[in-house]
Formats: sequence, structure tokens, C-alpha cells
Amino acid sequence: MTIDYLFHALIICHIVTGTIGLVVFWIPVLGRKGSPLHRKAGRIFLWSMLATGSFAVGISLCTLSAPVATHPHLARHEDFGGAEMIAAIFGWMMLYLATLTVTLAWYGNLSVRHKRDREAYKTPTNFTLHGLLFVTSAICAVKGVLVDMPLMIGISAVGFATVGTNLWYLYRPSPGPMEWLFEHIKALVGTGISVYTAFFAFGAVRLLPEAALTPALWSAPLLVGLSIILYHRRSISALQNRRHRQSRRPVAS
Repeated sequence: MTIDYLFHALIICHIVTGTIGLVVFWIPVLGRKGSPLHRKAGRIFLWSMLATGSFAVGISLCTLSAPVATHPHLARHEDFGGAEMIAAIFGWMMLYLATLTVTLAWYGNLSVRHKRDREAYKTPTNFTLHGLLFVTSAICAVKGVLVDMPLMIGISAVGFATVGTNLWYLYRPSPGPMEWLFEHIKALVGTGISVYTAFFAFGAVRLLPEAALTPALWSAPLLVGLSIILYHRRSISALQNRRHRQSRRPVAS
């Protein structure tokens, strides 16, 4: 099998699993939390995102090994032309986003499985994924500097923030009893942000290459996702404070 056939086979698989995840994503986000439908949709979303991210890793590695052969339609493009630019955007940046997707999905699964038991999060797989995310974030930022692409530099900040905040939760002293729930929501909504970003941006390359690197395509999923995360952050904090006040209320004799 030539790299061209492998590349397009991975793209087809990536599109199928990614589409499932993009649709199912909204069921646990908008539905009743903890319901059977929420749990079932959450499992489908989790495995679809792990598959989508894994296929994206393969796509990016194919691109890095043969940038022009895998993207011949961009070889002479004004914005994307040249092997170095194609490799930077569709190789290194996609590899970073794929690693971000897999890391967030895996961490979100750990948080709902183990809840407050933070020691159970500290597995070799989890730490390896976070280490790879840090490395790919750094490479994405450096490549962005080398090809003069501020977008790559800016988007890499999400990876650094993910590694920092996740490890902070694992090692911070005495997190609140509901903090695991926020970690779960943050991780899986973040997974959705990552995949929607890639869907809009990389999908636009084939339909309208001139618009693929516009800030709007990259910022819209991020703004929507952050709004969802902040909303749930407030809801969880309010619930936690309410439970704390109730626990301190004197019991009537």
C-alpha cells in the first residue's frame, strides 16, 4: 500500500469517527447529567474521539513523511505552497491537535471512572500522554515561529494550559469534593473544542483554502467551548458551596 492510499484510508476513517463524535458531543452537554442516555452517549463520544485522534496521528505522520505527495492540491497554493509549510500546518499542527484530543478524552474518562481518587489518575498511560502533549505543543509553537504562522504559536497555548491545569489538579492540596466533576467536563468539552476546531479549519482547506487560516474558524469553537466550561464551573462551584453550608448547619435536637 502506497502512502497515498494509506493517507486517504486514514482520512475516511477519521471523517467517519469524527462525525459520530461531533454529533454525539451535544447529547451529554445539553442532556440531563448522570442519566442513562448521558452515560451511553458519553461512552460513544469517548471512543469515537480516541479513534478520531488516533487516525489523525496517522494522517499527520503520513503528511510529515511526504508533504507534497499527500497534499498535491496545495503544492503551488499561495498560502500553503511548499513542503515546509504543508508539513508545519498539516503535519505538526495536526499531530499536536490529535495528541490534544486523545489526551483530553483519556483524562476525561479517568475523571469519571475514579472521581476523587486522584492516585488512580496517576498511570503511566496518562503521564505519557501528557508528556507527548507537552512535546507536540512545543514543536507546534517552534514550527509556527519558523514558518511565521502566529496561529500555530497561539493554538499551542491550549496544550500547555491543558498539561498545567491537569497536573495541578492531580497534585494540588485538598481539592473540593466536586472538583473531579469539573475536570471531567473540562476534559471532554475540551476534546470537543479540539475536534470542532480541526473540523472547521482543516475541512475548509479542501472547500475554501483561502479561509482555512482565518481567526474566526479557529476561535469560534474555542469561544463556545470555553463558555460551556465556565458555565459548568459556576454551577459546580455553586453546588459545592451549597453543600458546604448545609454540612455546617447545626442539627436540630
